Order: sequence, then C-alpha cells, then structure tokens
Amino acid sequence: MHVTGFTFIRNAVKFDFPIVEAITSILPICDEFVVAVGKSEDETLQLIQEIDPVKIRIIETIWNESLREGGTVYAKETDKAFQAISQKSDWAFYIQGDEVIHEKDLPAIKTAMQRWKDDDNVDGLLFKYIHFYGSYDYVGDSPQWYRHEIRIVKNNKNIYSYRDAQGFRKNDNQKLRVKPIEASVYHYGWVKDPRVMQQKHLHIHKYWHPGDPEKHIKVSSEGFDYSQIDSLAKFTGTHPHIMQARLKRQNWQFSHDISHKNLSLKYRLKLWVAKLTGWYIGEYKNYKVV
Repeated sequence: MHVTGFTFIRNAVKFDFPIVEAITSILPICDEFVVAVGKSEDETLQLIQEIDPVKIRIIETIWNESLREGGTVYAKETDKAFQAISQKSDWAFYIQGDEVIHEKDLPAIKTAMQRWKDDDNVDGLLFKYIHFYGSYDYVGDSPQWYRHEIRIVKNNKNIYSYRDAQGFRKNDNQKLRVKPIEASVYHYGWVKDPRVMQQKHLHIHKYWHPGDPEKHIKVSSEGFDYSQIDSLAKFTGTHPHIMQARLKRQNWQFSHDISHKNLSLKYRLKLWVAKLTGWYIGEYKNYKVV
C-alpha cells in the first residue's frame, strides 16, 4: 500500500498556521507528501522545506486572486497538490494547515486504508471532527460546526476538491462513497492570538466575498472578539503530542461560561433531537456512507 499526503499553504508564519504540526502528524503513515506552497509574504516556503526533505515534495504555486467568492481558490490550490500525486499511490491523505491528527488514531487509520484499498465501491474515508475555539480548552458543540468530513480519498484523478476545499466530489458533481472510521481531525483554525485571528479573518474574507472586508468585519485594537459564540463545551481529552509545544506558547487568555448558551430556536431543536436520536435535522452531508 502506498500513501501520499497532500495539502496547500500560504502565509503560514504571518497567520500562525500549525502547518508543521499538521504535516508531521500524518507523516509517519505517508510514503511521501505533496505540498502546494503559494507565493507568500513570509518564510512559509523555508518552513516547509525544513520539515522532511526526503518525504516532502513541494510545488510552488501562485494563487488566482480573481477568485473572490465562496473560498473557491482553496479548492483550486488543493487540486494542484492532488493532481501532482504519483499514479503509484493508492490513497491520498488530505490535511489542511490548521488540522492535526492525534497519534493514537494512526493505527486505526492505516488499518482502514488497508481494509478498503481494493474495494472499488469505496472512494474515501470519513473522519470525525473536534473544533477548538478561543483556546485549547474549549470546543464548539452547536450545530453550526460540521461533525464529519472526508480526509482520505482514493488516488482517482476524477476526484476533485469541492467548493471551499472542505470536502471532495468526483466526475460530474457526484458525492463520494465513504466508510466512516474511528479517527478524529483536531481542528485548530479558531485558536490564535486574537490580534492574529483578526488579521487572518480580514485576509480570508476577500476569498469569500467581494468588496472591503472591514465593512463586514468589526475591527478592534484588541483583536478578534471570541466572546461572540453560541455554545461551547470544555475539552476533556488530550491533544496530539505534536501540539504540546504550541499549547505552552499560548500568550492570551480566554475563558467562557459553558452554561451560557446563545442558541437559536432552530439550533435548540436540532440539539434536542440529536440528544434523543443521535441525528441532526438537516445536517449537511457532502458524501454517501456505504
């Protein structure tokens, strides 16, 4: 079995992406790794070059700045990395610059890839998600957070990144057929110094909506306001070992009263039904479980 990891990244230093941790977390079960490094305003290229020159292959890219709606540019950059994967690879393991896999899950992931490698009815593997918010001690627990997504796909060049690169589809907009696995993606996209978070928020806004981002985003000298959240829970698990140094470097304070819920009636109903049945009403699923 041959496995290739792939991702895209740009301005990782400027916006404090844990891209080194992301790549390193899955490198042990990857035979090689393709990184599409966009032309950056910082030392991102050097950062990637220093991780593992043997396993990692870098393709330097230039982002299409005309793509200013729906996060489409992220999908295009993902596709560049995916298309660069060698035909000899069976699986392609995708990870974004703010996602990390816990080392405890690597054996189960590898076993699943071995099990479904030769099953033509399986296009990919579906992961659970843990979304951290504000600090490394809190996770989002309202229906606004997606609970699952595809992160491993067959090396089939008819597969492509969908919409804003959250998931994948194939051929003429077909959903992928997937197997759920007992592994989680630890998503750290909403855990940064508030000042850096505000800068990132303003920057990425231009790839989602045309026009001046400051007309739509409240800018403060103190940075991003993490208090504007509907519902959080305390994180009771353990973080991936590769994240420990980053956790110790946290230089801001964030605390939240988890009993305070600012949920809409729709979300309250969804949570009530989910607690009773495990089913989220109207949950978006960009895949077909087989």
